[in-house]
Amino acid sequence: MMKYCFFALVGLLTFSSCDTLNSIASTVLSEPTEGEVGSGLKEALEIGIGKGSDALSQVDGYFKSEYKILLPEEARKVTNKLKGIPGFSDLENVILEKINRGAEDAAKKAKPIFVNAIRSITISDAMGILMGGQDAATQFLQRGTQEPLYQEFNPIINESLDKFQARKIWSDAVNVYNKIPLVDKANPDLGDYVTREALDGLFGMVAKEEKNIRTNLSARTSELLRKVFAKQDRK
Repeated sequence: MMKYCFFALVGLLTFSSCDTLNSIASTVLSEPTEGEVGSGLKEALEIGIGKGSDALSQVDGYFKSEYKILLPEEARKVTNKLKGIPGFSDLENVILEKINRGAEDAAKKAKPIFVNAIRSITISDAMGILMGGQDAATQFLQRGTQEPLYQEFNPIINESLDKFQARKIWSDAVNVYNKIPLVDKANPDLGDYVTREALDGLFGMVAKEEKNIRTNLSARTSELLRKVFAKQDRK
């Protein structure tokens, strides 16, 4: 009797597993509608935004990552020129840390702004994006939303930079630098540069996650993602 129950249980589990596998196979092999493709791409991008903003908003998320924001060449001319002036000897390291801390702080507020932009992707664009390159969705999002996102994100960046006194430190340094004879005048406003660099870092993280979903089956964590990106796999 015990043996019979054991084999009955094994048979039940086997058939259940087969049913599950058949269900998954049916989902993956069925052709997604345009609406499903649009929804799947938006889901993939929202995952990328979530992971990107979560990672970059951590302490050292920018500062000690591949997305570290470096000073532009113009700014390095200022820091190099001021090294010998008391109070400015370590200016480059100080301002580098502060602008990256500001970007990390701003990244905490990035997710809802990006999610609203993602939802503007139209169904008519979806199929071309799906069958495009490994970062086609990210590129499309960046082309269509970079400037509107900038307008939303720039005040957040400036507010965050001010929390760390980054803009004041930089403005004070530039004002001293601009008084040096025969130098090209520098722009004391660092907010524009940091905003664009911070956005590039966020888009970079989204592109990395999009590539992961496109190439790694285990990253497709929902039935919709499996169905939509299976179509891409078959191209």
